[in-house]
Amino acid sequence: MSSKPHKTPQAPSTSNFIRQIVEADLAAKKHASVRTRFPPEPNGYLHFGHAKSICLNFGLAQQYGGVCHLRFDDTNPTKEEQEYVDSIKEMVKWLGFDWGRHEYYASDYFEKLYSFAEALAERGHAYVDSLSADDIREFRGTLTEHGRESPYRNRPAAESLRLLREMREGKHADGTHVLRAKIDMRSPNINLRDPVMYRIRHAEHHRTGSKWCIYPTYDWAHGLSDAIEGITHSICTLEFEDHRPLYDWFNERVAEAGLIERPLPRQIEFARLNLTYVLLSKRKLIQLVEEKHVDGWDDPRMPTLAGARRRGYTPEGFRLFAERIGVAKADSWIPFEELESCMREHLNEVAPRRMAVLDPVKLAIENYPEGKEELCDVPNHPQKPDWGRRQVPFSRELWIEKEDFEEVPPKGYFRLFPGNEVRLRYGYVVKCIGMENGVVRCTYRPDSKSGTPGADKYKVKGNIHWVSATHAHAAEVRLYDRLFKTEHPEGTADLNPGSMKVIRAQLEPSLRDAGSGERFQFERHGYFVRDAAHGAFNRTVTLRESWGK
Repeated sequence: MSSKPHKTPQAPSTSNFIRQIVEADLAAKKHASVRTRFPPEPNGYLHFGHAKSICLNFGLAQQYGGVCHLRFDDTNPTKEEQEYVDSIKEMVKWLGFDWGRHEYYASDYFEKLYSFAEALAERGHAYVDSLSADDIREFRGTLTEHGRESPYRNRPAAESLRLLREMREGKHADGTHVLRAKIDMRSPNINLRDPVMYRIRHAEHHRTGSKWCIYPTYDWAHGLSDAIEGITHSICTLEFEDHRPLYDWFNERVAEAGLIERPLPRQIEFARLNLTYVLLSKRKLIQLVEEKHVDGWDDPRMPTLAGARRRGYTPEGFRLFAERIGVAKADSWIPFEELESCMREHLNEVAPRRMAVLDPVKLAIENYPEGKEELCDVPNHPQKPDWGRRQVPFSRELWIEKEDFEEVPPKGYFRLFPGNEVRLRYGYVVKCIGMENGVVRCTYRPDSKSGTPGADKYKVKGNIHWVSATHAHAAEVRLYDRLFKTEHPEGTADLNPGSMKVIRAQLEPSLRDAGSGERFQFERHGYFVRDAAHGAFNRTVTLRESWGK
């Protein structure tokens, strides 16, 4: 596995059980080419778990020369909005993937799905049930008890068809009837106990308006949408494993009626992403937003892709993460540090270096001429000489980090304390005199400037960064940390009160002109991005793992 960050979207090179299945199917000539799909429901914002699924589905299609469809499973009109559709498309593109002309919606197939339902009713595979929702739930049984057949289960096909058509025509109120598949009420798999295929719902749909007043359930629409589109491998997370027999049953019955073509799509399940210190439950994420524990869905602390982008996470980092964690059949927990490590690895390659003082205290060089200013020659990236150099102003008064001075130093402390010498990074060697009126007092050696002949004769152990007080850009910096303080959070009780700290920092003057979304390494501190929403700099990730230290 390559440790180098991706420059362009690429499928993971390591093998896994899904790739082995795909390769075997292609070798057996079951399919001419690979066709996958990413099928989000447009009722929320994409989160970190979706990033894994996006990379997997688009990556597989890419590796085997196929295509990946973007299909919105928009079968629940009361929870879906165009806002979510737009956000999902934006985030998939941000991750670096393109579906081209293959953008679809389950609602594109409402007419076909309905005709399939009529065919199943005609053939005795489906019936209209007039039990209430509570009674259907009670009759369904439990995981340890068989279900009971509805008194309407043996309705004549003609009567079920008539009622189904009346349901479509809007002649019945919500909840009066449903269309159910006739499978097996005694099945140990509760999903096969005559599942609901259609329910009456007089609701406006964000794409079809008021044309429909019955809507297909997810289980009915999903697999058949795959079949209609010719999907070869329908990849989903493990919670759908028990739904696979139903997925196959629906597709087989419709294929038997001659309404869809074989070969039928194959559902394959993989372990969803479980990250420590993160909640990916849509319900709990909605709670965070609605109760205003965060500043909306794109709050940089949220595990949404919109929040990740604002925080400064990169698409390349997510793709590297997806490659590193791989694809497994069993659920497991991935340490959050793995995601942070992938972000650091990519940001180290692409982020130019800048100097910033986050907890400033003033330093005055007493023997430096008053009014004098000069420039220090500084590399934009120490490992990339082709990125060039920049000129950073230097003056008599500087900002340094508060932690870089100690009146009484602990053992092993090599920064500023009375009598000690340090090098000001890219600048001069200074000797500390002490602190007076809150200002660290020093003297400097005029012949010690970095890069000048003879400067290396001064051997000092400490090397600290600085910003000229005369030229500094004072700016808001937001230090983001983990949203939750516990490894396996349950909810809002586990929120980390220190997940965001807003400070006023002193930055080198070039950062004044940083554009929205520009990323930098603030030397010694970590990686930061200019936030488009408020202009502050957001900390993306520290330079090394520091949680709990």
